Amino acid sequence: MAGKEAEAATAPSAASPMGRPFSVFERMVAWRYLRARRKEAYISVIAGFSFIGIMLGVATLIIVMAVMNGFRNELINRILGMNGHLIVAPVDSPLDNYPDLAKKFAAIPGVTMALPLVEGQTLASGKGGAGTGALVRGLRAEDITKLKSVSGNIKSGDMVGFASGEGVLIGTRMAAQLGIGAGDEITLISPEGDVTPLGVNPRVKSYKVSGLFEVGMSEYDSSIIFMPLEEAQLYFNAEGIVQSIELFVDHPDAVDEIRPKVEAAAGRQIFITDWRQRNQTFFSALQVERNVMFMILTLIVIVAALNIISGLIMLVKDKGRDIAILRTMGATSASVLRIFFMTGAAIGVAGTFAGVVLGVVVCLNIESIRQFFSWVSGTQLFNPELYFLSQLPADMNGGETIAVICMALGLSFIATIIPAWRASRLDPVQALRYE
Repeated sequence: MAGKEAEAATAPSAASPMGRPFSVFERMVAWRYLRARRKEAYISVIAGFSFIGIMLGVATLIIVMAVMNGFRNELINRILGMNGHLIVAPVDSPLDNYPDLAKKFAAIPGVTMALPLVEGQTLASGKGGAGTGALVRGLRAEDITKLKSVSGNIKSGDMVGFASGEGVLIGTRMAAQLGIGAGDEITLISPEGDVTPLGVNPRVKSYKVSGLFEVGMSEYDSSIIFMPLEEAQLYFNAEGIVQSIELFVDHPDAVDEIRPKVEAAAGRQIFITDWRQRNQTFFSALQVERNVMFMILTLIVIVAALNIISGLIMLVKDKGRDIAILRTMGATSASVLRIFFMTGAAIGVAGTFAGVVLGVVVCLNIESIRQFFSWVSGTQLFNPELYFLSQLPADMNGGETIAVICMALGLSFIATIIPAWRASRLDPVQALRYE
């Protein structure tokens, strides 16, 4: 009976500062353990490496995910800004009634534009004999005016010559490759030329460059030529017909809902493809790369969390005498566990939020940072010829950022449990005996 009374006397009460979970006393002790003294400098170094590792891991994850999101969104916007969301092609007979079909398709709710199109491959050459492959797209003048990705990005010249049927529009990168500008002539060579007794002669014809456009996607700016529809029909031996009709819709992700309406409006056999089918391989590769990068960069945070474990284990061994004294003063095992849990978790929380701040700052200034490092190194770090876009994009996703924060905090908290549990299981008698 006397032993129970003595045990009750030494046990902390729920009202005492030491008895409340995460009390001021526990936070104070945890904070003191974070401020290592001179003889414990090695523990401070390990904690510093853990903090830096988590900060860099979180920041890198946020930056890479934002850049890959921005890259994907920019590509989708540029691709869908130039190409139709639904492409209608003939099955049994050519599209010779394309004006009527275009009007019917444009009247469908949800469809914003219906553009009859003739296209073909040619060899384009300019001054000095320089040549490059090109895709000629024949459009009506009123249709290309609606195509804001082109008509709204005329960098030189104008669309007057195109509207009159006497000029073509080319990209700025193609103009630079061929050494020509607005007002100059471009020569197009097509293998689908005139039929003669000696065979098919390539068709060679020169056109005046009415204007230069720049959509910001290097593949388009360097390879596409827009030609008046009637001229394209003559050039490709397609008088009175078009190869396809491209439809633009309000919501590209909802093309499946519009597909039956297009088939009903056509009144004939047609073959329909959408932008997802045409670019499935490309966007699937982007998604796989994004997921793999997330898993690889998560390893940085895991390594930093392991540093927390090693640092706390060393701290527990170093503070064995202090733990024993705390236990004899009335601290419970749970209280000791919470003290060391807060010590390790503080490193993870501080590193995570420092990484979030660093990642946000870099994402908001990603293009300026790229230009700075390009200037310092004297090289082009983001070559538009290789990466399709002329600028480095970054688009932070709120859900992904929260997922990164939760993942980093979760790993940090898990890493602190084992050493904190070992500290709580330390026998004060044994600790004091061997001190």
